[in-house]
Amino acid sequence: LGDALKGSILIMEQNSMFFHELERINTRPGPFEFYTASDLWTDEHTSERMLKCHLDETLDVSSRNTAFIDRSVDWIASRFDIGAGKRIADFGCGPGLYAARLARRHAAVTGIDFSKRSIRHARETAARERLTIRYVNRNYLDFETDDRYHLILMIMCDFCALSPSQRKAMLRKFAAMLEPKGHVLLDVYSLETFDRREETACFERNLMNSFWSAENYYGFLNVFKYEDEKVLLDKYTIVEADRVRTIYNWLQCYSPETIGAECARNGLKVTGLYSDVAGAPFDPRSAEFAIVAESL
Repeated sequence: LGDALKGSILIMEQNSMFFHELERINTRPGPFEFYTASDLWTDEHTSERMLKCHLDETLDVSSRNTAFIDRSVDWIASRFDIGAGKRIADFGCGPGLYAARLARRHAAVTGIDFSKRSIRHARETAARERLTIRYVNRNYLDFETDDRYHLILMIMCDFCALSPSQRKAMLRKFAAMLEPKGHVLLDVYSLETFDRREETACFERNLMNSFWSAENYYGFLNVFKYEDEKVLLDKYTIVEADRVRTIYNWLQCYSPETIGAECARNGLKVTGLYSDVAGAPFDPRSAEFAIVAESL
């Protein structure tokens, strides 16, 4: 073959490769087909950025803003009679923003989180303030204990990122870990959130202000909606010079009836309904809502 023909064939092969890669990036997976929490919480750069978001008192990103957390802890302490002798488990505790506040009210708190960086910060805070908190650096899906708790927390809609089988396991774990008359408090995305979101695709150099890498990269975001399941997916594809990563951020959305039924199938009954974990009265137009549940 002549050099010109060889060059044309090479260009066509490269074009085909690029096309198929773009097709892969924009492909809709099945609901909860992939689970990539470890990439988000254990990557050195993204875990550092997540911690900065946690600790920014004005943001509602990794954690809610400080004013809300203070109001939320005041309500939790009143609603569940938090004080000495009460044992609390905070699943997805991050850097201990709730755990530390509850421990200051003399509760014995266990915090579980996947991020080494967040747990290290939480332990440093607890040591400095001499707070009674046990922090566990582990994926909470794998956390097991013989301890029993008066209150179990899963806040910031963490529950909605889990697959149906993972949620089933977590609810059953919660039911088994509760003291008699103990409570679970968790928040979830509402159907209002599902209805507000639109399917979209965007591309940007250093997407999200270099959140995903300290080096230059190209970021793709695909938003998919799954009408039958009421599931949203934010699919991030991060193209760096030496690797390509895909992160799947799933958001299961609920009505009070659907979360109540899911709890009932797995050993819990919903006994309280609020617009948020600060005890605001339930409003069906809220983007999120919170439930209080007890063992069946």
